[in-house]
Amino acid sequence: MSEYLIGVIEKGVWETLQMTFFSSLFSYLIGLPLGVILYATSKGRLLENRPVGFVLGTVVNIMRSLPFLILLVLIIPFTRLVVGTSIGTTASIVPLTVGAIPIVARMVEASLCEVGPGIIEAAQSMGASPLYIIIHFIIPEATPSMLHGAAINIATILGYSAMAGVIGGGGLGAIALQYGYYRYQANVLWTTVILLVIMVMVIQELGMLLAKKKRKN
Repeated sequence: MSEYLIGVIEKGVWETLQMTFFSSLFSYLIGLPLGVILYATSKGRLLENRPVGFVLGTVVNIMRSLPFLILLVLIIPFTRLVVGTSIGTTASIVPLTVGAIPIVARMVEASLCEVGPGIIEAAQSMGASPLYIIIHFIIPEATPSMLHGAAINIATILGYSAMAGVIGGGGLGAIALQYGYYRYQANVLWTTVILLVIMVMVIQELGMLLAKKKRKN
């Protein structure tokens, strides 16, 4: 493999990490509170509000049901509105974030649902408000599960970033498409695949280690 291709792949790794980091950050800034609201407003929960839960749940389910490649195309106008372009690494962060938000929300909701009712009842017996219980009892108790879920979500976003190359996004996905598919350079294609697999494995292992450490504490 030439020095030029090695440089291209190194740049692709950096762009992939950049897309994954910022998309994960933004999706959790929105998806985490959304997941808490979905949990808190569901039937039998502390802030039960079935109309709110139904509307939010329906929106999340619709977004989750859209294949990511279709979502990439659908929100091109929104991407241009936000960043001024629909191609490149920065532009790819927008659809990656939008696609990850419902996944994060449902993962957070599922983690919160794992918290035993005994903890909630104990907090209520002390006179704690619903919001206080959620912030100081439920979320800390669900943190190990949420960390494990975060590793899965980030790995999913990393996989989505490879698909962004189809519409002109950057990163390893674009390199695999341009050099491995269009130019029939199998060595480049397999190099990008191996790098993506390694990155996913590292992310998942780190997430599991953090979750185990949190459980021990």
